[in-house]
Amino acid sequence: QEQLVESGGGLVQDGGSLRLSCAASGRTLIVSTMGWFRQAPGKEREFVARILNNGNTYYADDVRGRFAIAGDNAKNTVNLQMNSLKPEDTAVYYCAASSSPILGVTARGYNYWGQGTQVTVSS
Repeated sequence: QEQLVESGGGLVQDGGSLRLSCAASGRTLIVSTMGWFRQAPGKEREFVARILNNGNTYYADDVRGRFAIAGDNAKNTVNLQMNSLKPEDTAVYYCAASSSPILGVTARGYNYWGQGTQVTVSS
């Protein structure tokens, strides 16, 4: 049974928008941090954004100002609003959650991962 489930991926044109969502399923998770990562073909997984349960957010430099992360602490859910999408944003996007606060960009501290949702931005 999946702990996290992503949805909302799809195909959009250059400059378009998508909203990704991530929700816990099955067992109840104790979550301090929820984040988004992405992996493009031939590249390593990279940090996109994260939110702490106090509302603090942080973004990768190349998405800051275009993407917005928001969460619901009671439901352990998180959304990623992606605006002004560019072809280089094309990747599989993964939701991740941690029972501990993670301030940095590392993926190693996250305890739970979704299976990913494909985002493709046409050029």
